[in-house]
Amino acid sequence: MSELITIARPYAKAAFDFAVEKEALDTWSYMLSFAAEVARNETVKDSLGGIHSAEKLAEIFLFVCGEQLNEQGQNLVRVMAENGRLKVLPDVFDLFMAMRHEHDKQVDVDLISAIALTDEQKREISSKLETRLERKVKLTCSVDVALLGGLIIRTGDLVIDDSVRGSILRLNDALQS
Repeated sequence: MSELITIARPYAKAAFDFAVEKEALDTWSYMLSFAAEVARNETVKDSLGGIHSAEKLAEIFLFVCGEQLNEQGQNLVRVMAENGRLKVLPDVFDLFMAMRHEHDKQVDVDLISAIALTDEQKREISSKLETRLERKVKLTCSVDVALLGGLIIRTGDLVIDDSVRGSILRLNDALQS
C-alpha cells in the first residue's frame, strides 16, 4: 500500500499543481474521481494487469472514460499508461483530494451520534470544530444506537469520544488498573 502511495504521489502533485495554476480544481476533482472509479472497476482492473501495450491500455481506458476527461486529463492517463501506473489512479485521486482539502483549508469530519442530531446541533458542533481545527468542516453524520448516548467525532488522527459507551469503557479500564 505505501509503495502505491509513493508511486501515486508525483502524479497527484503534478495534477494538483496544474489544476491550481489553471484554477480548475473542481474539473480535476471530477475527472480524477471518474478515472479512479474506472480503475476500480473489476473488468478494467483485469485489463490493466494484462499483456496489452501501453498505447492499447491508454486507448481502452480513454474509451471507457469517454468525454469525462478533457485533453489534459487524457494526457495524464496516457503518461500513466506509458509508465504502467494506471492501477494507482484511485490513490492519485485520494492524494489529490487531500491536497485540495489542505489548499481549501477544509477537513472531513465523521460524526457518529446515538440519536439523529438537529440541524442546529450540527451547525453548533461544526462551528466549534472549525474554531478548534482552524479549518472549514464538512460533516458526515451517522447514527449508532450502540453508543447509548453522546457522540464520537473523527477526523484524520483526531478522535473525540464523548459517548456513554466510551465513558463506560474508560471507567472500566480505570477500575481494572
